[in-house]
Amino acid sequence: MECGILLPRLRPNHGAPSPPLSPPPLSSPIEGASSSLLPAPQDEVDNVIQSQLHPRLSLSLEAPSATRCEAAVASTYQETSGTVDLDWDNLGFGLVPTDFMYVMKCSSDGKFTGGELKHFGPIELSPSSGVLNYGQGLFEGLKAYRKEDGSILLFRPEENALRLRMGAERMCMPAPTVQQFVDAVKLTVLANRRWVPPTGKGSLYIRPLLMGSGAVLGLAPAPEYTFLIFVSPVGTYFKEGLAPINLIVEHDFHRATRGGTGGVKTIGNYASVLKAQKIAKEKGYSDVLYLDSVEKKYLEEVSSCNIFIVKGNVISTPALKGTILPGITRKSIIDVARGHGFEVREQLISVEELLEADEVFCTGTAVVVSPVGSITYRGKRVAYGNCGVGVVSKQLYSIITSLQMGLVEDTMGWTVRLD
Repeated sequence: MECGILLPRLRPNHGAPSPPLSPPPLSSPIEGASSSLLPAPQDEVDNVIQSQLHPRLSLSLEAPSATRCEAAVASTYQETSGTVDLDWDNLGFGLVPTDFMYVMKCSSDGKFTGGELKHFGPIELSPSSGVLNYGQGLFEGLKAYRKEDGSILLFRPEENALRLRMGAERMCMPAPTVQQFVDAVKLTVLANRRWVPPTGKGSLYIRPLLMGSGAVLGLAPAPEYTFLIFVSPVGTYFKEGLAPINLIVEHDFHRATRGGTGGVKTIGNYASVLKAQKIAKEKGYSDVLYLDSVEKKYLEEVSSCNIFIVKGNVISTPALKGTILPGITRKSIIDVARGHGFEVREQLISVEELLEADEVFCTGTAVVVSPVGSITYRGKRVAYGNCGVGVVSKQLYSIITSLQMGLVEDTMGWTVRLD
């Protein structure tokens, strides 16, 4: 069994604020972790946090036993007294720089060790790194939500860890263990907990990255890999919010092909959709719906979302066949819908079936559930539900978001609480 990284436990130590000074380097050797995780001297920590121009959070170290063979769960943080001056009512889906990011490198034996928190900011990469030259990189996306009691919930982080490992195998990369991934997410969220929006005002978007950071010239896997996590508070992905979006079916460009990498969350999948998306938005559409690259008549997915259609009591979504990303929200919607009496089918869906549907919606981490108000295909526009929010879309959105925000009992065991 692989051992996770040994991380120090952190506990708050609220004392009198010290005057702001230039941040010193983070330096305190901890056995089993990188020496730059967090400083041991209390005044160093105070100065570092003060340098962020926000009320301070002082942390002291409580080193766990060096004989432990798993990552220490970094859940001993308590609510900090620091506040963030943001307009929570008008959060968009854009980057808001936060305090810390998490960085971990793989060793020569392919195992990731020595994770550390660093101030959020630029990273150093060789111009010949594998990610820059050959696109050897993956990313994930998940969210943290603040409950009304102040605690924080993660939604199915182990699923993101498993998907990252699946993608890493396809991209010839080593990957953190599931435990390392989840513990790193917890640590990063807790270190940035003051950036988690108030209940109902948004979420903390968590972006894990896995990249070939080592230098390589010839076409080959990189000799070194970096696992990195940064976070940002966000509001809704589409400017419409929980309001119908308008999609156009793309028949010239394709997102993925059989035997390719469409089924994993590699960075190149997203660069390839930008041109079609840009053209669509210039015409007033919200996004693009892609078809399969062989028959050119079966639905695949939207640029960054899975697609569902509703006909009567039947909810259908394209089957996973290597060209469609196995979305975690997609998987959750399927389970919830079946649990509420819907028949859910994973199958080929033609454009004709799409145009005849009663209701259409998209799912994804960023959008959660986004109702579709209209579809345009080869100049023909079809509207759904008088361009309003469909009954099924609204029902599933309410169920999923209530689970994510801890408004209802989690009978599925999907949420992870951070106190």
